Amino acid sequence: MHGQDRFLLAGVMGWPIAHSRSPKIHNYWLARYGLAGVYAPLAIEPGRLGPALRALPALNFSGCNLTIPHKEAALALVDRVDESAARIGAINCVVVLEDGALEGRNYDGFGFVASLHAAAPMWRAGSGAAVVIGAGGGSRAIVAGLVDDGATEIRLFNRTLERARKLAEDFGPPVAAYPWEEREAGLAGAGLLVNATSQGMVGQPPLELSLDALPGAALVADIVYAPLETALLAAARARGNTTVDGLGMLIHQARPAFRDWFGVMPEATPELRALIEATL
Repeated sequence: MHGQDRFLLAGVMGWPIAHSRSPKIHNYWLARYGLAGVYAPLAIEPGRLGPALRALPALNFSGCNLTIPHKEAALALVDRVDESAARIGAINCVVVLEDGALEGRNYDGFGFVASLHAAAPMWRAGSGAAVVIGAGGGSRAIVAGLVDDGATEIRLFNRTLERARKLAEDFGPPVAAYPWEEREAGLAGAGLLVNATSQGMVGQPPLELSLDALPGAALVADIVYAPLETALLAAARARGNTTVDGLGMLIHQARPAFRDWFGVMPEATPELRALIEATL
């Protein structure tokens, strides 16, 4: 039914949802590729996630994204979960299949790694250890993405060591958890440093981390995109490290979702990035 009679529909479910930049990203692509359709912000209260997801096929939606607080809850509500989403323990994309079944996928890890390659084409996941700060949902997606991309050593630091250990156990080698107090020493020999916590975000305290031991060739990435340059990225840039902000991850995770729903793998253009930056 992909003929001209079909108005393409997708959206993002969250609570709250007004802050989401996803509608701007997907509606830019719909226009750019000449597709008739719309991507809408869907404010869905936590207790109504099940009925909202079940309504997608009847409304002729191709699927939706999921954001806070729905990413974990959706696992139990969809019909199928792909391998990557199952490993991460969260879904950020739902695809309505031909038979009306709902499949959960997760492209956060893909988006993160794609943003690194876009910012630093010479970087390789296997060259030097990756240091990941934080052990929440964002961290799980990043670890999965790095493992898929060929990372040989991932050092995980979290304020609560137990939580980091659990994540390391779930993924096995190359992931290992270390005490929070060792986070600065743990930067020695690293090829990548990632802040996967909300620290440094607007309204949150900055991440306390001295970069003295970090090699000059290492990439420094932050999953936060408001502000675009966190204190961590500013400090890294000042000492000559290549930095990657969270906006790249947001744009790149949207690409395979758009492809799954609408049949076109869209490009992450400088024009799109400028459009989203203007809203921050």
